[in-house]
Amino acid sequence: MPEIQMPKLSDTMTEGTLVAWKKKKGDQVSAGEVLAEIETDKATMEWESPEDGTLTEIYVQEGGKVNVGDKIAFIGGEGEEAPKEEEKPKAKEEEKKEEKPNKAEQPKEEKPKTEEKEEKKAAPSKAEKKAEPEKPAPTVEKTEEARVKASPVARRIAAELAVDLFTVKGTGPEGRVTETDVRAAAKSKPAISAPKVPAAVKAGESARIQLSGMRRIIAQRLVESLGPVPHFYLNIDINAAPLMEAREELKSAGEGADAAKITVNDFVLKAAVQAAVKVPRVNASFDGDAIVQYADIDLGIAVAIEEGLLTPVIRAAQDKSLREMSELAKDLARRARNKRMKPEEFQGGTFTVSNLGGMGIDSFSAVINPPQGFILAVGRITKVPVVDDGDQIIVGHRMSLTMSCDHRVIDGALGAEYLKELRHLLENPALLLV
Repeated sequence: MPEIQMPKLSDTMTEGTLVAWKKKKGDQVSAGEVLAEIETDKATMEWESPEDGTLTEIYVQEGGKVNVGDKIAFIGGEGEEAPKEEEKPKAKEEEKKEEKPNKAEQPKEEKPKTEEKEEKKAAPSKAEKKAEPEKPAPTVEKTEEARVKASPVARRIAAELAVDLFTVKGTGPEGRVTETDVRAAAKSKPAISAPKVPAAVKAGESARIQLSGMRRIIAQRLVESLGPVPHFYLNIDINAAPLMEAREELKSAGEGADAAKITVNDFVLKAAVQAAVKVPRVNASFDGDAIVQYADIDLGIAVAIEEGLLTPVIRAAQDKSLREMSELAKDLARRARNKRMKPEEFQGGTFTVSNLGGMGIDSFSAVINPPQGFILAVGRITKVPVVDDGDQIIVGHRMSLTMSCDHRVIDGALGAEYLKELRHLLENPALLLV
């Protein structure tokens, strides 16, 4: 049975946080059974055991961060024990090394002065070499520091927070010091002096928040997008009254529970997909010396969560009915907010829809998620005065849609063609029920 390593659960994942173990040491586990919860740079997800057997050893405690590929547990067969950690023989070697400088530091027996003079005359060069007994001391300190059992992350955090590892009590396997132990020790340290803050900022009102893995990836992706990707924007306002009427008709027809209700956003998602079916050239991305036009429409849905943004994907959305789209969108959004998504559910996507209308935003321009060719930004429905067919001013409902395009893939005329088809579908929502 192999040692279980930290899996790579997303394309950008370099390290993971062990949020919770679902099994205890000594428990029997089966392949496919949930073994732990792991937080990546994009989401927290349940991780299934790759093996059958007994959870013989746990190397990473809850809250610990480790690099992808580092061992986190050992699942053994019947009567099989986990291999001894490599650090133990190293410790013995270091103890042997430690003995040498200790011998050098041992005080010599006092001899009569006459004997000392004779030794200096007989072997002056040897005496000169022994005149530097202090040099081995740094080696002792390094050896002792190496003997403190701590993960690489714990050592790095200890250096950043100026925490002496000798003073930290480890809670990991065999007393290993974890990142959690270091941070707890840092919090318990008495403050030496108050940090200097600018005169305009009062002490206690400002804070430096370390970037989470997700926020680092968001920052990286946005720079990769707005820098190299030539954005341009197309905006339309549509007549949203037919959408409102369709929504009211479904409601009065005795639509089911709240969770099953088809929302205006569901109509928008379905229309965005159907318009891409009518204008397939927008469902594409730039790839060096070619444009890749995709056969399937894998629709990304921007979902705001506490740590940032996730874009779960509805695969082959062109084959889904309005009801299916509605149910999938709600399920993906719920699990995205609860950090219970699988890696394949938020990777890829051929274009994305981002809707901030529910948050009161009239209109906005979104940043493309590369390598996608465009992203559609949806604003809220507002009441505005409009002129009807009889030249009378009436109260109308309008919704703003902004299409951010990668100019390498989509030209202005192509984007306009897509938005024309999108307007037609949203202003005639019965077409989306077919």
